[in-house]
Amino acid sequence: MRHYRRFSDTSTSEKILDSMFLLMIGIAYFFAILQTYYTHQGRDGKPGLSVQDVMIAYYGKHEQTRLGAAIVGPMAGNFPSEKAKQDVLDWIENGSSEEGYRAKVKPILDRNCIMCHSQESGMPVPSLETYDSVKTLTKVDTGASIQTLVRVSHIHLFGIGFILFLVGRIFILCEMPILWKRVIVVIPFVAIMLDIMAWYITKVVPGFAYVVVFAGGLMGISLWVQILLSGYQMWFLKGEKKGEKNG
Repeated sequence: MRHYRRFSDTSTSEKILDSMFLLMIGIAYFFAILQTYYTHQGRDGKPGLSVQDVMIAYYGKHEQTRLGAAIVGPMAGNFPSEKAKQDVLDWIENGSSEEGYRAKVKPILDRNCIMCHSQESGMPVPSLETYDSVKTLTKVDTGASIQTLVRVSHIHLFGIGFILFLVGRIFILCEMPILWKRVIVVIPFVAIMLDIMAWYITKVVPGFAYVVVFAGGLMGISLWVQILLSGYQMWFLKGEKKGEKNG
C-alpha cells in the first residue's frame, strides 16, 4: 500500500520554513483586509465598511458624480471644512466650468488632495492636477470601470492562485479524512473565482454585492482554516503515517 508524507515525516528545518511562510501569508492577509477597508469604507457617507459601500464601489452611485461621491464618501475627511466640500459640490452641480474651477476648486484640491492625486505620487488614484482631469470625474458615478476590473482580476487570479497553491501544498500534509481535506483545499479557489465573477455582475445587478462579500469572506475563512490546522498539526499533533485513505 502506498504511503503519503505527513507532518510527522518532515524535518524540523522544513517545518520552520513552512511555518514562516504561513505566518507571512497570515500577516499579508491582515493587511489585505485593511486595504479593502480603507479603499471601500465610507462610500455611502457613513463611517465603517458596509455592503452598501461595496455596492457603490462596483455599481456606482448613479445619482452622484464620481468626484461628488468621493467627496461625501471616502475622501470626506481630507477636506478642512464643510464649506470646502460644499464649494466643490456646488461647482459640480452648477456645470463644472473652468472659471469656477480656477477660482474656487483648484486651490482646495491643491491644498488637500494633490499630494496623492498626482502622477508623481505613483498611487493608483485619479489625477486632480488639471481642469481636464478633474472634469472627467464630474460625470455620473458608474463604479469601477471594466478596464480597472480586468487589471485587478488578472493580478488577483495570478497572485492569489499561487498563494493558495502553496498553502494548500502544506495543508495536504495534515491528518484528516480525505474528503474533508479535498473540500477544504478546493473551497478558496472556488471562492476567489466567485468573488471576481461577482464584481462584474455587480456592475449590472447591484444586489450581487452580497455575493462579493460572501465569497471574499469564504475565501478568507477557508485560507485561515488551512493555515491554523497546518500550524497546529505541524508542531503539536504527533501522528503516524497513514495509508492511501488519507491521501
